[in-house]
Formats: sequence, C-alpha cells, structure tokens
Amino acid sequence: MFNPNMPYRSLGRCGLKLSSFSLGGWTTFGGTVKDFTSIRSILRLAYEAGINFFDIADIYAKGESERMMGAALKDFPRHELVISSKVFWPMSDDINDKGLSRKHVLESVNKSLQRIGTDYLDIYYCHRYDPETPVEETVRIMDDLIHHGKILYWGTSEWTAEQIQEAMDVCDEGGYYRPQVEQPQYSLLAREKFETNVQPKALEHGMGLTTWSPLASGMLTGKYDDGVNEGRLSRIEWLKDTFYTDKNVQRVRDMKKIADDMECTRGQLAIAWLAAQSGITSVILGATSIEQLQENLGAMKVNITTEVDLELKKLFDYQL
Repeated sequence: MFNPNMPYRSLGRCGLKLSSFSLGGWTTFGGTVKDFTSIRSILRLAYEAGINFFDIADIYAKGESERMMGAALKDFPRHELVISSKVFWPMSDDINDKGLSRKHVLESVNKSLQRIGTDYLDIYYCHRYDPETPVEETVRIMDDLIHHGKILYWGTSEWTAEQIQEAMDVCDEGGYYRPQVEQPQYSLLAREKFETNVQPKALEHGMGLTTWSPLASGMLTGKYDDGVNEGRLSRIEWLKDTFYTDKNVQRVRDMKKIADDMECTRGQLAIAWLAAQSGITSVILGATSIEQLQENLGAMKVNITTEVDLELKKLFDYQL
C-alpha cells in the first residue's frame, strides 16, 4: 500500500510516474551495506513510504547492488515498481566489457536483467558519454532494446547539453526513440554545471531529471562541520576534494539557522530544496539504515517558499 503523502511526477513529457523521492544503491547496497536483512528492511520502508523508483547500476559494487536490491524488490509487485540500471563502466578486464558499443550494451542489459531478476528495466541509462563509440550506434541499440521489450525508456547520466543534443539529433533524423531522462549530480554544493548547461537543455527537450547526491555525500547534513573522520568523504578521495573546503564548511554551518527557523534538519532542507527546483522528477536518496532513510524522507514535510529558495541560492551562490 503506497503512502498517499508521497508526490508523484511525470518523467518529463512521458506518461511514466515516479515518486518525487527515490532510493538508489550507489556505494551502499552490496557495498557498505552487505547484510540482506538490513537491505530488505530499508527497501520495505521505502516502499511503504510511497517510493516506487529504485535506481541501480551494474557498476555499483560490481553487480552486487543489482543482485541484492533485485532480491529485496521481489517482495513487491513488479508492476508497481520503476527499476533502472545503467551501462558504461568496465565490469571486467575484457577489452569490450566497457563503453556504449552495441556489443557491450546488449550483453550488459542481459546480465543486469539476470542479476536483478526481472524481465525488463523501466529505465536504462547510458552512465557516461562514450567518445569511442558513435552516438548513432548507441542510439540504435537503445532503440532496439525498447522494441524488444528489454527496456521501456532510455536515458543519459552525466551528459552535457551538447552531448544530449547530439543524441536528440540522431534520434530525430533516424526516427529512433529519444532519451527521456537525464541523471545529473545536483545539490546546493553542485549547482553550476547543472543549472547553466544541463537543466536548460533537458527542459527544452522535455526530459525528466532524476538527480543523485542531493546531500553532497553528507556534506550538507553538517556531519563534517568539525572535520572528516568518517562517512563517504573519508572513503572516496575525489568526493572529499570536491566538497570539503573551508568555504563550504562555513556555508553549511550558516545553513543551520535557516533549517532551525523551519524546524527541520539541514539534510531535510537540502533535499526539499532540490525537489522544488524546476524540472526535477525525482531526488535519489541513499541510505545505510532505516533511521537514515526516515530522516531523509522527513524532507516531504518541508515547504520551500520563494524566500527560502532565494536565501539558499544566495548562500550557496556558485558565482561568488
């Protein structure tokens, strides 16, 4: 039984409806969270809260995220779920086990379907742009997968506006199914690339937007106010280099007053702000425990007014 408090949004101009908050498996399920009972409990809470969109990728824990989330998702009716996976990153040392070639995409989708335990994916993402494969080759195999019923929609992840436009042009010229969704990184601490490049192009073409890392790997929760001693930033160096700066630490501290005035946590405020931005279909949440997911879902109760939106954008202005 879905929670009636969960808002659902169309995937761009598609008829498909996604929960405005979703659950992803990056670095968590099959990675930092290996206990199946815990994973099952987290996914059960997500489902009961009204989440219908579950985002995975073959590269997450080298297939383990697909296996474990797929096994847990069998608890729920398949027709009520929107399940996605992705293809691009190398899954082995084999020379063809990477990229967006026709061979790799076809073999990868079959392996993902087997690991997840489903006959089809609702959304299949090209996890990055592949400069070594002609876009037409990638577009045509995605179109074929839709015709064969292995996927229902295809999308891009971390593509630029120019790369998205290239794919759209090929689709229009050849009469192929267009990409219907882009999955970018977006948060108060990662705004410029999205807002100046990707968002306008997605809106132009009516693409849905499913965003990842809404909390900047925990930075926006305030957990790193006093330094990086635990959490994702302590494990992944490039994330630490990206987000952990003196300026960002101070801005996140200053954010606490806004959150306190709204009677919510900084994390809930950051997630609610993201969900309120133009064109966003679903904000992908991560969780390693039931308590963390409950905390993040508290964002559903946070109302972002025009004044709060402007205040947060000023505090986290990338043009400063």
